Amino acid sequence: MGWLPAHDAGRLEWLAFDQAGVVTWAQATALLTPGTVRGLVRSGRWRSICRGILVTGNGRLTWDQQLWVAVLAAGSGAVLAGVTAAGEAGVRGLRREPLHVLVPAGRHPPTLLRRLPLDVTGVVVHRSSVLPDSHRQVARPPRTTTARAVVDGAGWARSDDEARSVLAAACQQRRVSPEEILAVLDVLPRAPRRELIRRTTADIAGGAEALSELDFLTLCRRHRLPVPDLQERRRDQSGRLRFLDAYWRRWRLHVEVDGAHHMDVRHWAADMQRQNDVWTSGDRILRFPAWLLRSRPDEVAATVRRALNAAGWNAEM
Repeated sequence: MGWLPAHDAGRLEWLAFDQAGVVTWAQATALLTPGTVRGLVRSGRWRSICRGILVTGNGRLTWDQQLWVAVLAAGSGAVLAGVTAAGEAGVRGLRREPLHVLVPAGRHPPTLLRRLPLDVTGVVVHRSSVLPDSHRQVARPPRTTTARAVVDGAGWARSDDEARSVLAAACQQRRVSPEEILAVLDVLPRAPRRELIRRTTADIAGGAEALSELDFLTLCRRHRLPVPDLQERRRDQSGRLRFLDAYWRRWRLHVEVDGAHHMDVRHWAADMQRQNDVWTSGDRILRFPAWLLRSRPDEVAATVRRALNAAGWNAEM
């Protein structure tokens, strides 16, 4: 937003500060004459982004300015939404493009959003008939709450895997709780991917924190394997608290799903020590790389089934 204006700054300077230098024609002409505004644009001191949207400067747009352009160009009642709003709330690792904006259902997306300059990220406008005040976050620019943003972001995702990643990231980073997500879902009966969001959120509430753990639960259900406990707490030989990815207490079987970071030498050594602790306690342990879980799930399921059978489980139980 730049430096704080001087204490005697005029209303235009404060407005520009508040909106990262992006103003509407109506806002500008309420404080200056139309002729003065046109003169500022013609002289190059100000920049016209699209019809009705101006920047009180002439440089390349910053990220904050792009957000304001998206909201102001979308019109009255528009708010940042989906992964854009979630990212502004601090959820890391989400797609930054395009920008997502939500407007009331009775309005149609303005055509001017299709004619934005090259230094403005693409904008996708969604409409909703359900946007209560409790789903609006007090922020600049205005946006939906994190819980609503996560639900919308999962619903608008390009794939089911991406949808689950949005949910997992937001909860794992403690930006929102499963209970808050489910509360939003309760008032959105027509939300896209509603059942997937509900099921994934329930899994996260049950202990799944990473996408690999969610994938493993899906695999167990699809292959009719018993559902394990997730993030089981256990103390190792040194007394340090550890968390097991998946554990069947009845059959004393432990499954670890390893991401790429486990290939690092330091992680590898720690993983081997943890595996030794499990084995010496009398439990069985299986380890799978995350890529195998996604690319060859039948193979993983068959291995788990054999291990469970060897421990005394059978499908008739």
